[in-house]
Amino acid sequence: MTDRTWLTALFLAACVGGCGSDDSGSDSKAGGGGHGSVTSLGGAAGAGSGGSSGAGGGGAGGDESCPRFVKSSPSHQFGPGQSAGQLQFPAPILGPPRGAGSSQGSLDVVALGNGGQVTLAFGQTRIADGPGPDFIVFENAFFAGGDPEQVFAELATVEVSADGQSWTAFPCTASAAPYGACAGWHPVHANAAENSIDPLDPAVAGGDAYDLAAIGVAEARFVRITDRADLEGMNGVFDLDAVGIVNAACP
Repeated sequence: MTDRTWLTALFLAACVGGCGSDDSGSDSKAGGGGHGSVTSLGGAAGAGSGGSSGAGGGGAGGDESCPRFVKSSPSHQFGPGQSAGQLQFPAPILGPPRGAGSSQGSLDVVALGNGGQVTLAFGQTRIADGPGPDFIVFENAFFAGGDPEQVFAELATVEVSADGQSWTAFPCTASAAPYGACAGWHPVHANAAENSIDPLDPAVAGGDAYDLAAIGVAEARFVRITDRADLEGMNGVFDLDAVGIVNAACP
């Protein structure tokens, strides 16, 4: 990769992490950040609680009786460092993804911070083990300079749970491409505001797709995403855009 390509990649990542930030760590888009609060699984956090907020309902591929995208965040703990979108949380992660394609990352995201964690719920809709991938995690990874061999990845571990207490993880230990079951390394193509790409079709939507059968789980109600604390630097913080259920068990 040329020096110019690397500079372009780093600039884009820096903008997601905090273009326009002041010395206190606030973000010009997010209005600030720092460490987030923790709430229990008994209640939702912020605007996602108890109903639809903007696109946070059924959105593309679902309706309010069976939402297929994130409706709320029962608990979260942001880590230090990048803080984009944290003051707007959970709004940026509700509803379908707003992908920006292969060559740049979306800015409609929430940075988890180094080692940060977020738990996600979909109303009463559950993820069911069905044919192929069962759900998709959307980050804002991209190919630096449009080169698929130069992935700008920001990795996290994905876990699922039926009750919010007992969790099963998709192992994420890779530190070089390909990154296996880690989230945060496939560009996102679907953007409900700008194109007609189905965000629930793993073949075209982009993002990181997961099959419950791979970890021996039949059904899950919650998804938990944890930034890799061992990875630091410009591409060391996971930026969450959305999560969508492909195979849904409706209430």
